[in-house]
Amino acid sequence: MTYPFNLLAQSDPKAVLDALQNRRIPKDGLKTDAPRFVPDIDLQEAINTALAVGEPLLLTGEPGTGKTQAAYYAAWKLGLGDVLHFQVKSDSTAQDLLYHFDSVRYFHDAHLRAGVTLSKMDYVEERPLWEALTSDKPRVLLIDEIDKAPRDFPNDLLHELDQMSFTVKETGGVVTVQDHNRPLVFITSNSERRLPEAFLRRCVFHHIDFKRDLLKTVLASHQASFSRFSDGFLELAVNRFMLLRKERLRKIPATGELLVWLKTMALDAGTSSQRLDELFRQLDNAQKKPPYLGTLLKDREDLKAMQQRYPT
Repeated sequence: MTYPFNLLAQSDPKAVLDALQNRRIPKDGLKTDAPRFVPDIDLQEAINTALAVGEPLLLTGEPGTGKTQAAYYAAWKLGLGDVLHFQVKSDSTAQDLLYHFDSVRYFHDAHLRAGVTLSKMDYVEERPLWEALTSDKPRVLLIDEIDKAPRDFPNDLLHELDQMSFTVKETGGVVTVQDHNRPLVFITSNSERRLPEAFLRRCVFHHIDFKRDLLKTVLASHQASFSRFSDGFLELAVNRFMLLRKERLRKIPATGELLVWLKTMALDAGTSSQRLDELFRQLDNAQKKPPYLGTLLKDREDLKAMQQRYPT
């Protein structure tokens, strides 16, 4: 069944329900997309270097350049199982990466069971670095968007990442890695702020530029989603996208926005060959507003500026 796209124009409730229930929304994800990721030669060299010397690989670049996906690609390519993914937040601490001790439950149980010696290990929750260090094979540990963390976060991890070991202060036990199972650590940053020099010295560094070749790789890996588009159509779409990125925008669209934009046009074009021709002409005319700007621009002022530039 072809998705009608303009669902708000439908008057038949059953037809609307059928269309909604039969939408083919791809279940994209970092793990499922890993086999389709194609790292360039420089990124491959950086990954191989980090593997060889046993140091963390720090990847920088603007959103959508494949920093996070690179970790999932490495885990898939090397057969290292699921990525141990730690998503950094504005209130993250280094401790969050190691383990969590449930002190509230411990003291509650100690009060209820007075006189009974409790094992503090029963109240310890292992976090990604702990899992990586105690795995029976090398794992990929991803510390994602480290630049979002408080300033002390990177420095607080210096010893743990350098020695691949830490102490559980509540029990006095030491968690350490067996040398032959040393994990491959990926660290990503959108370069929102500079990381401490001492931290940078302990990493292999690689910056991923947002280049046209990157888009070709991304489109090739999602080719099934745009099968109705000719190479000429995709070339026009990429041209308009790259022109839009050169505008003075508050939030520049990245590959994620490009993919959603193309998928939206593919669904619209699927309704008729006439609609496909209309979209082609709209893209081919630089004086016309690109279709579905709301999928590309995620800032109110940016959207307003572009709508004023292209009134029709």
